[in-house]
Amino acid sequence: MTFVYLHLAILVAWILANLGAMPAIPAWDPTFVILAMVASVEAIFLSTFVLINQNRMAEHSERRAELDLQISLLNEHETTRLIEMVAALAVRLNVSTPADKELRQLAENVDPRKVMTQIQQASEDQQEA
Repeated sequence: MTFVYLHLAILVAWILANLGAMPAIPAWDPTFVILAMVASVEAIFLSTFVLINQNRMAEHSERRAELDLQISLLNEHETTRLIEMVAALAVRLNVSTPADKELRQLAENVDPRKVMTQIQQASEDQQEA
């Protein structure tokens, strides 16, 4: 908020000085043309800074999403291994489970390259639409 208050104080002082409300300071911009130019240049710089910050935030978000995907794939791999181990124990102990079909599907390894290819293809299809 300091930024806003500072700009507000400068703007009010500029306007009051150029309207003649401060007799000790002579008016240097009675038509406020210089004020408009300064505000326009400042707006250009501020919008540039905002865009740079948004790009940094987008890159950070993308890195976080990639890390999240890697963790999810690792978790999937570990879960698949656990399912295989539990299924092997069930076979060894001669215990049947009602969800054998589902277990076979869950025990299949997920290929990260296929997942990435599908994600990229979906992203490209979405951009084309």
